[in-house]
Amino acid sequence: MLANGITLAIKKEAESTFTKLLGLKEVPELGVDPEKVDNTTLEDKMKHSELGIGDPGDLAYKFKWENDADSSYRKLRAVSDTKETVSFEQTFPDGTKFHFDAQCSVKVSGGGVNAAIEYTLNLGLQTDIVVVDPTA
Repeated sequence: MLANGITLAIKKEAESTFTKLLGLKEVPELGVDPEKVDNTTLEDKMKHSELGIGDPGDLAYKFKWENDADSSYRKLRAVSDTKETVSFEQTFPDGTKFHFDAQCSVKVSGGGVNAAIEYTLNLGLQTDIVVVDPTA
């Protein structure tokens, strides 16, 4: 499956439906890398470990630069400025959905000759990532 067609949507607490964010160019890996916790005793002949809590890593989404009155940039910047926790829904082309709540920050990229301006949405998770499998 190609990444083409992946969408990201946002929903504030007072809203009943998700609003698709336009201009999405790149999505991060989703999931966790659990920390390996050493649990070796003095009687063991080799190290023993258990998997601890997971680290989702940096969740950074890249978007095409647009700054009109109804742009995704302005919506996300407004949420970032208030430090509000909002709900996100990332959807794959096959219908798999990833739900999570996060705080966000928005950062505009630098530029150069023949380089497109974009912005990055950085998320700080506030909940676990819940995967919803497609029904068909």
